[in-house]
Amino acid sequence: MDYVYAVIGLLAGLGSLLLGFKLLSENIEKMANGKIKKLINKTGKNRFIGVGIGAAVTAIVQSSGATTVMIVGFVNAGLMSLFQATALVMGANIGTTITAQIVALNAFDISLFLMLCVPVGIAMVMISKREKGKTIGMTIVGLGLVFLALYFMKDSMTVFKESENVQEILTKVNNPFLLLLIGILFTVLLQSSSATTTILITMVGNGLIIGNGGNAILYVVLGTNIGSTATALLSALGANTNAKRVSIIHLLFNVFGSMIFFILLLCWKDFMDMTFAKMFENPETQIAMFHTFFNLVCTLIFLPFINVFVRLSTLIIKDKKEETITSLDVRFLNNPAIAISQSLAEILKFGRLCTDTLSKSINDFINKDNSRYDEIHDDIEKIDALNREIVSYMVRISGGSVQQEDEKKISTLHYMITDFYRLAEIADNMCKYTRDTIDHNLEFSKEVYDNIRVFNVYLETQYKNVFELVSDEKYMLISDIDELEDKMDALRSSMIKAHIERLERGECKPNNSGVYINLVSNLERAGDHLNYIAHMVCD
Repeated sequence: MDYVYAVIGLLAGLGSLLLGFKLLSENIEKMANGKIKKLINKTGKNRFIGVGIGAAVTAIVQSSGATTVMIVGFVNAGLMSLFQATALVMGANIGTTITAQIVALNAFDISLFLMLCVPVGIAMVMISKREKGKTIGMTIVGLGLVFLALYFMKDSMTVFKESENVQEILTKVNNPFLLLLIGILFTVLLQSSSATTTILITMVGNGLIIGNGGNAILYVVLGTNIGSTATALLSALGANTNAKRVSIIHLLFNVFGSMIFFILLLCWKDFMDMTFAKMFENPETQIAMFHTFFNLVCTLIFLPFINVFVRLSTLIIKDKKEETITSLDVRFLNNPAIAISQSLAEILKFGRLCTDTLSKSINDFINKDNSRYDEIHDDIEKIDALNREIVSYMVRISGGSVQQEDEKKISTLHYMITDFYRLAEIADNMCKYTRDTIDHNLEFSKEVYDNIRVFNVYLETQYKNVFELVSDEKYMLISDIDELEDKMDALRSSMIKAHIERLERGECKPNNSGVYINLVSNLERAGDHLNYIAHMVCD
């Protein structure tokens, strides 16, 4: 019966451990959303900076799997090269070792006090009225749950430690290849190398010896390193070619590194006894330190060969023609700050397409040319599809766990895309005015066409102003935007006034009025929508 209780305690501890890691990862990630985005955006061509950023981000989110999934998403969105991604993946492997170091603290007396994080964190969640306070509280709860889980697991393993049968079974598992496979399978099953390493550290801390001691447990650690690539491989299944290559690079890096150390451990039988066992007294610390050492050494070995990994990935995953509507990636939905940032980038590209389509339709009216009617309507259909996809993506962001500040940003983005979409509707109207002009042989003066050209230049300039204001946060441009809006209002008034005067002098036919008045009003309205976007962002 003792074994039953021990197994139940072990499973309860494992469940608490996974929940603790999840709470810790999700809430730290939520608090650090802006910092993560800024860190990743700083990734350049310097491989050392890339490794450092990868390690920092993973240390923040407490999961190399989460970091790698984000990297796959960035590459899928075309925001990062394979070279940059490879450096980040290497860094992620270093950053993930922080978890083992935290778990190794269980060997010291402070672990008991860290369990108090659970009631402290829950109290913060209950008392705090602000969402940020609740997030910090849940982070503290996650940390406390990790050590509470370790307590349950440690207590359960005491029963197994005292069992001769269990000890005999564990000591018989000493085949290096089998131990490596156990590490791989457990990590794939738990979807977390941190969880598997934690179990190993807890077992060692309780005196449960795997195999014949010595290097035996290190083979399992190497297996966890290979198994950790499963998350990225699954994440890349629906991604583009380069995103798949990132997951392959992650697999190659971890497999090659594990194989190098596997051969080293086979050749150096007493590696553990001669190195970490001599340097550190606690078995838990020995495993944690090996885990860190292993990933650091692998990164140093392979860092000069990033281009080789990139080349190998291109040989394994061949290029193929891919069609994507947007670069929005569902992998970012768990990270609202990045998802919102990508939505904004897509909306600005969407705005560029809407503005270009409107400009085409204006030029066709000036040239009395209806030959691009189908081309413009193809663009409008594409705009319709983009609008649906971007809006749907933003709705999915809102459907997740977002803070009030993020919800306000999403609301602003909804207004932005709606105003940009109005430009496409006006472009459709312009096509109709061109068709009516040609069908009814309407004539307009050179002055009219010159003024429409000026309007087109104004709209193009206004889009550029709005783009810089939004993307580069150049809020001082709002005065230029308002000034240009006043010019468009004045131009509309002067054009309509001049048209009425021409009608009174008999210089213009009355049947021109329907097309002319509506056309000028539509152009001025296009300027209004761009102005609305600027003020929506500034306000």
